[in-house]
Amino acid sequence: MAHFAEIDNNGIVLRVIVVNNSDILDANGNESEEIGKQFCSQLLGGNWIQTSYNSNFRKHYAGRGYTFNAERNAFIPPQPFNSWTLDDETCTWNAPSPKPNGDWYWDEETISWKEVINDPV
Repeated sequence: MAHFAEIDNNGIVLRVIVVNNSDILDANGNESEEIGKQFCSQLLGGNWIQTSYNSNFRKHYAGRGYTFNAERNAFIPPQPFNSWTLDDETCTWNAPSPKPNGDWYWDEETISWKEVINDPV
């Protein structure tokens, strides 16, 4: 199965659909992204880009709210916190400091990791 993401004019992913491989074959029987894009557009309208369920291309499997960056040819997940920065090579977001080992969560107010404290019952 092939997967295609519908994107708006700003590259924001609106939805992701699954398309049968037989619907994206060219005259020689080879899978074609262009044919898949046309198939999706004719069926549902919109602008479509192929995405890889296994993240074999375009860095990440697209999800609703992700952004397609044509310059990087990558789907980029939403920024989790304002203080996090994008790694240009992997197109993933990184905290200002590495996450410590164990059970921690990010506190944007203090721009730091906080340990999860489990109260004994």
